[in-house]
Amino acid sequence: MSEEAKKNNYSADSIQALEGMEHVRMRPSMYIGDVGVRGLHHLVYEVVDNSIDEAMGGHCDEISVTINEDNSITTKDNGRGIPVGLHKKEGVSALEVVMTKIGAGGKFDKDSYKVSGGLHGVGVSCVNALSNDLKATVYREGVIWEQEYKRGKAQYPVKRIGETEERGTVVTFKPDDSIFTQTTEYNYETLANRMRELAFLNKGITITITDKRNKDDKGEFISETFHSTEGLKEFVKFLDGTREALIQNVISMEGEKNNIPVEVAMIYNTSYTENLHSYVNNINTHEGGTHLSGFRRGLTSTLKKYAEASGMLDKLKFEIQGDDFREGLTAIVSVKVAEPQFEGQTKTKLGNREVSSAVSQAVSEMLTNYLEENPDEAKTIIQKVILAATARHAATKAREMVQRKTVMSIGGLPGKLSDCSEQDPAQCEVFLVEGDSAGGTAKQGRDRMFQAILPLRGKILNVEKAMPHRVFENEEIKNIYTALGVTIGTEEDSKALNLSKLRYHKVVIMCDADVDGSHIETLILTFFFRYMRELIEGGHVYIATPPLYLVKKGAKKRYAWTDEERDEIAESFNGSVGIQRYKGLGEMNAEQLWDTTMNPEFRTLRQITIDNATETDRVFSMLMGDEVPPRREFIEKNAVYANIDV
Repeated sequence: MSEEAKKNNYSADSIQALEGMEHVRMRPSMYIGDVGVRGLHHLVYEVVDNSIDEAMGGHCDEISVTINEDNSITTKDNGRGIPVGLHKKEGVSALEVVMTKIGAGGKFDKDSYKVSGGLHGVGVSCVNALSNDLKATVYREGVIWEQEYKRGKAQYPVKRIGETEERGTVVTFKPDDSIFTQTTEYNYETLANRMRELAFLNKGITITITDKRNKDDKGEFISETFHSTEGLKEFVKFLDGTREALIQNVISMEGEKNNIPVEVAMIYNTSYTENLHSYVNNINTHEGGTHLSGFRRGLTSTLKKYAEASGMLDKLKFEIQGDDFREGLTAIVSVKVAEPQFEGQTKTKLGNREVSSAVSQAVSEMLTNYLEENPDEAKTIIQKVILAATARHAATKAREMVQRKTVMSIGGLPGKLSDCSEQDPAQCEVFLVEGDSAGGTAKQGRDRMFQAILPLRGKILNVEKAMPHRVFENEEIKNIYTALGVTIGTEEDSKALNLSKLRYHKVVIMCDADVDGSHIETLILTFFFRYMRELIEGGHVYIATPPLYLVKKGAKKRYAWTDEERDEIAESFNGSVGIQRYKGLGEMNAEQLWDTTMNPEFRTLRQITIDNATETDRVFSMLMGDEVPPRREFIEKNAVYANIDV
């Protein structure tokens, strides 16, 4: 059989069953990361990945995802349909093998799929094991086939239920609430962001997402359709839509180097931040890896060579570094690798060495052509690089001041910090508190053994619009660095945060429950995201949730965090009640603050996570940048979720 015939002969024998499903229900976190919100959404991604694999093979161009009224999910594609013939080794239909054997699927057969997406690679069988109910319907070769499962077990053999002219696979599943005990409610925005990302990464595919739980102003289900004709080029424009462009056009390339498909798109803007996003087989590799180091090497060497040849660096009194070429750069690197090797803490760092030279070569060729054909924009980029180098020189001095202060003994800690007595950082937590008066209350109410308090004066610097040296010169930010004990720069990355001497494993942002408090929270989170992302990725950053109301009747009192909760408590108390609205932390006494917000037994802390780095980057730049219209549109769209104090 020819190679082409092998590729298109997707049959029952293409399915390889690798291992059983025994441990999936017992230890789900091993297979999908966790059983919280992230793991719940990962189930959808695993099913959609199968459809994306069909699309990457050229067999599918339409995918739909529907959140049903009962929070079940239906995915549909117009691919070839999962094979239903008898699997020789297993003695049952190939569809049943795919659905009930962990690791079974065409993606393990190189004749069926050259490259496949997905992070854990556990496939739809894992989703089946973690669902109360799952139904698979296959439209294949003129026939409709169906099989239903409960908690991963087939309820009957695959059966023929009709004839059709359609083709494709439909999967409907309801997550098992005995496993996903935290929540089984899907977040539309989270799923929509991932579907948009997949559409950009796989141009030509149309992906539709519909939410049947909510309707718009016209009485129709909320729905979005994503389709990209230019791929990463459009993705970069979308990400950079809220920033001021430095050059007119996106620099991009798409091709194959050393048998590795490489796609790159980049643009420069007037900001001071570097935003690099990398993907391998549609996986967001937020820890980077060989493809990203290849991109950096190709970018630096090509731009440096051009800058030196232009004579623009002749008067510069210090050496230009790699970081300078990436200030104000937004870039996306996407590679497709047949057998990716992942490493790093969350298995999202690419380790394949051969990818580095492929990307470096591709970027070098792309940039060389661009710089030669666009001399005016090339000059603008080099001027930006020189400005970045000058600012870095100033920032280095400011940063050294922070470092010196940080590495000093306990006497070097900020004067406002009320430290705790516990020496083990894993047991310690620090509250970043808005204002001195609230800080005073928090100091009185805390447990001095393991809780430290750092009051912050007013609104900290908006780092989204500030040059790096201004950030390190800011008093409140210097205090945060010093109190946490972290330093900047590692052997691998001069800008990376070194957490080896982190003094508290919980960093809790505690602000008033009003508009100003929310703004301060956002400013602090912007700073953490841009300058201390490792702190968030390590799971160290939290937001405290002080109550909005105190409901009293005689000696009885209860706290409420929402208007609905307040009304329910008031009704349960019967008759007239006294309701106090807390507009600030300072309105609570030390005992109340401890009882509601600081006591580990009763408080609610919201852990800050980054589910989608590209979307987080876009939202921060939009909320904290200069462009007003996109911010207004975002606020109007999300105003239904906001509590506005007048």
